Amino acid sequence: MTLTPPTRRRLRNFRANRRGFWSLWIFLALFVVSLCAEVIANDRPLLVRYAGAFYLPVLREYPETAFGGIFPTEANYRDPQVISLITQKGWIIWPPIPYRYDTINYNLPVPAPAPPSTTNWLGTDDQGRDLLARLIYGFRISVLFGLTLTLLSSVIGVIAGAVQGYFGGWTDLIFQRSIEMWSGLPELYLLIILASLVEPTFWWLLGLMLLFSWMSLVAVVRAEFLRARNFDYVRAARALGVGNAEIIFRHVLPNAMVATLTFLPFILNGSITTLTSLDFLGFGLPPGSPSLGEILAQGKANLQAPWLGITGFLVLAVMLSLLVFVGEAVRDAFDPRKTS
Repeated sequence: MTLTPPTRRRLRNFRANRRGFWSLWIFLALFVVSLCAEVIANDRPLLVRYAGAFYLPVLREYPETAFGGIFPTEANYRDPQVISLITQKGWIIWPPIPYRYDTINYNLPVPAPAPPSTTNWLGTDDQGRDLLARLIYGFRISVLFGLTLTLLSSVIGVIAGAVQGYFGGWTDLIFQRSIEMWSGLPELYLLIILASLVEPTFWWLLGLMLLFSWMSLVAVVRAEFLRARNFDYVRAARALGVGNAEIIFRHVLPNAMVATLTFLPFILNGSITTLTSLDFLGFGLPPGSPSLGEILAQGKANLQAPWLGITGFLVLAVMLSLLVFVGEAVRDAFDPRKTS
């Protein structure tokens, strides 16, 4: 596929911002690693060979009887008896981190939260769960939540801004007054109140935050459509009988998307921060879910275990900093004043 000269210029400007360029690759690498969380951190073996047959416990459930046990229920691979049965006639390959986000280490040498050790590389939380495993799973949930919220809010915001700016008049006036009233509501307080009325889930929180996050792009898209609605090519399209929907999505929207794309990394940043804040306050994901905000809350409640707060802060700070650097590089890439 041949790239157009403006696209080549934008890619060149994006690469020229070395900090943003490498931040994108580092963030993508961390995200890809988190997507493989079940392979990296799991309390089930990756591969078991027993009596000449191969088993994949990380993908399938096997009863204890499959390995010579007496119980027909799923095998507990952390049970020394089950491990002994398997190793007598085969071998086990464990993930690098032999814990899931909810696996409790009952063999801690000290009361939980336990400090970093060779068994738990970053220590454990106050319930004996491996901190590194919870960070990997929590990072994945935070990024997936932020990406989903950013995508949905961008679609709604772009459509709302396009309708406002293209039609103008009473449509624009009614939309603007409605947005001003809706944006004046205390978002965080409403989210806390609504989250306390029902049991929070991933999709429930996503829907609640979507009620407010869609307004972030409306003003940008509206301004672009107000500027372009009287351009000659739009008037010519109207004169030729082209429908409003085709003019909006085929002729005007591509130009408006240039300004919109520069805001996406910052919207993603804000989405992750809001989820972390709700989790920190105890109104976020269900109890027990891997969450960066929950790790920060544990650090606040367990000042005698500084590894909790320090680890949560560093992971969150690095992740948000990488997104800010990527946003700056995207902004430079779409800046028409940068021609080199």
